Amino acid sequence: MRARLLLEDGTECVGTALGAASEQFGEVVFNTGLTGYQEVLSDPSYCGQIVVMTYPLIGNYGINRDDFEAVRPFIHGFVVREHCDLPSNWRSASTLDELLREYEIPGIAGVDTRMLTRKIRHHGTLRGLITTADTPADELIHQIRRTPLLTDQVSRVSTKSVFSCPGNGPRVVLVDFGSKHGILRELTKRGCDVVVVPYDVTAEEIRRIRPDGVLLSNGPGDPKDVPEAIHMIRDLLGEYPLFGICLGHQLFALASGANTEKMKFGHRGGNHPVKELTSGRTYITSQNHGYAVTSESIVGTGLEITHIALNDGTIEGLRDLNRRAFSVQYHPEAAPGPYDSGYLFDQFLELIASTKGANAYAKTT
Repeated sequence: MRARLLLEDGTECVGTALGAASEQFGEVVFNTGLTGYQEVLSDPSYCGQIVVMTYPLIGNYGINRDDFEAVRPFIHGFVVREHCDLPSNWRSASTLDELLREYEIPGIAGVDTRMLTRKIRHHGTLRGLITTADTPADELIHQIRRTPLLTDQVSRVSTKSVFSCPGNGPRVVLVDFGSKHGILRELTKRGCDVVVVPYDVTAEEIRRIRPDGVLLSNGPGDPKDVPEAIHMIRDLLGEYPLFGICLGHQLFALASGANTEKMKFGHRGGNHPVKELTSGRTYITSQNHGYAVTSESIVGTGLEITHIALNDGTIEGLRDLNRRAFSVQYHPEAAPGPYDSGYLFDQFLELIASTKGANAYAKTT
């Protein structure tokens, strides 16, 4: 079956339909990962987006039970150069095409993904649409240009109720803005007693849980579209050790008085170099974000820049020593990507331990 990808600038790509025979609108972005397409598809941070994979062959190791990063995908479309419909891997349980069909996600194969990537790098992210219908291109492009992007992605992907993953270690409240399972895995394998809460949780509700620390998860969209989270974080800052990841990093910055802005085409992939300023060491990181904290807005906030992206100099890490809080723009849980930065979860637990030790000492003096 024929499928088309149309962009707001008038571009039309014709290829072979992949997944659901339907029509879907979204923001068109690209991902530079060489592997990990299953984790990309199931990452809630892609809610509302059509993802172009720059690696030319996708689907060759199929889909398995264990590599999902959410209960279901929230991605709006998938674009590949070449789709492999005969995967070879001992864990494979289904094909990429079958997964997309199951969740009614349209895809397209056989298009020039290099051209699309260069176009996005030049113009910035573009609104687009994948369709299997024969509607005239002019009509569809007009429809794309007058359709606004989503602003409620976080409410779509966040858990609707509180749930816990018991452990014998410190109690961590994980605020779910679209959290990947990888974050929960990293906490539970360190023995944490994790309580997962919805994005619109209040500071008072978190206090009732009596946590030892608070982790702000990744998630989709513009952090300024989640004002209730900014107020909650501002209310809790300094009260508990706090760790922010990706969207959680941006929300932490906003709650501290800094500002964020939309990037031209964002960072998405498992191969982004980041420099840690204190050690001078470079880490290869997994990233997925379209917004960044602005450098000039850090002045006077009490925040300190800890990491920068080597490709474009944008902020990749922040900390506030006085309020026992830090954050990174990238994904230390990887999935997909390198595990170089997993030590950040250990730093979070060390911060919790030192805070509990200090509190215990204060009570005895």
